[in-house]
Amino acid sequence: MEPIFRKQFTVEDIHADSSLRLKPSALLYFVQEAAGGHCLQLQLSWEDLAKRGLFWAVIRNRTQITRLPLSGETITVETWPMPTTRVAYPRSVIAYDALGQELFRSVSLWVLMDINDRAMILPGKSGVEVNGLIRGNELKAPGSLVPKPLANTAQRHVYYSNLDRNGHMNNTFYMDWVADLLDRSYHHSHTPREFTLCYLSEALEGQDIRLQWQLDGSGLLQVNGYREDTSVPGENHRVFSAQVMFEEDNSL
Repeated sequence: MEPIFRKQFTVEDIHADSSLRLKPSALLYFVQEAAGGHCLQLQLSWEDLAKRGLFWAVIRNRTQITRLPLSGETITVETWPMPTTRVAYPRSVIAYDALGQELFRSVSLWVLMDINDRAMILPGKSGVEVNGLIRGNELKAPGSLVPKPLANTAQRHVYYSNLDRNGHMNNTFYMDWVADLLDRSYHHSHTPREFTLCYLSEALEGQDIRLQWQLDGSGLLQVNGYREDTSVPGENHRVFSAQVMFEEDNSL
């Protein structure tokens, strides 16, 4: 089986922001769809794993952006699994434009979860083997993001339309929440160059997530999302953390 999987996507208006650039959430959607296509080839699709009582979940993602493609462009997303670690299945991605120039690259850490008790299953106990490949151009996998007090707060709610087939909020929607913290004028004059997302706990339908966030003068946006523990008043669980590095862009 070919260790490298390639899939073409056309950036439609629904994938783009008001400046017609690919939204980071849509970038993650393309990454997710390419990974899903490869898993289908490897007979490790959602349906294949469901028969074993398992499903894939991404716990971390790091992306570096050279250029965000524009609406109407066709891009090629190239993905391959890296060697499995003790706890995760890393997967690398590079995307190219029609001229073969790099657009972005990404690395994600995927884990296997038990469908019923939602517990993580270590690779050594899962019975799922993935042959990994090192090409030498992979991004370093992201570490954890340590939370710290941030100046601003916002409130979000998990709705039915945010859910995926695993019954929790899909990872792409977190990036929309992050993007919504900044207004159109900032996005119009700045472009994201790198972002890291750490997913720490499932966000389920009906839950309220409190966002703490801060944008500093260097263009670094930091976000932590918390859910109140209803069983212990006053206790909060961190659901996700994100960092996005923006760069001023006056070309638009």
